[in-house]
Amino acid sequence: PWSRTVVYELHVRGYTKRHPQVPEPLRGTFAGLAHPAAIGHLVRLGVTSVELLPVAAAVDEWHLGRLGLTNYWGYNPVGWFAPDPRLAPGGIAEVRAAVDALHAAGIEVLLDVVFNHSGESDDCGPTVSFRGLDNASYYRLRPDDRARYVNDAGCGNILACDRPHVVRLVLDALRYWVAAAGVDGFRFDLATTLGRLDTGFDARAPLLAAIAQDPL
Repeated sequence: PWSRTVVYELHVRGYTKRHPQVPEPLRGTFAGLAHPAAIGHLVRLGVTSVELLPVAAAVDEWHLGRLGLTNYWGYNPVGWFAPDPRLAPGGIAEVRAAVDALHAAGIEVLLDVVFNHSGESDDCGPTVSFRGLDNASYYRLRPDDRARYVNDAGCGNILACDRPHVVRLVLDALRYWVAAAGVDGFRFDLATTLGRLDTGFDARAPLLAAIAQDPL
């Protein structure tokens, strides 16, 4: 119950990278998170749930390279069905093993998920997937200039989460992380953007209704 829930927000790499009791080859990965020393610390703190910052495959924003910077946090996704190989070199099996180890210690696993925008960014960003497949359907474009994106998320673009194929994309991705990785729930980044229509926010928006009724 929420009254007894203690949520610990955790970056898989940051939490394990310099832990002296986690073997060095495992540090910075899900295998490191599954190590008894990493889990033992959470148990001693009384944590009941870990909320993992984004773990899906992501890219750096296009302007960061010119500045010699990278995106540490993972909030720029391009592959919602794939764990970031830097965090899970062993793929989804490594993620599942960590989730199982946390469950064995009585700790729930929540994922911070980003469905408000993609790593394709604005009109200067890379063409990775949706922009090349069907730009005008996957993204919300500015009515005054269809070559540019509505930027409600502040990240260059915004997914049109009221359209059937985007609703299916999000639901399929959520189901995948539950079925394949065994996670217990999600924290939705910029959640209100998932309920936006062309006319603004609607609490009865298609994606919100679909998530609420999904049996898995």
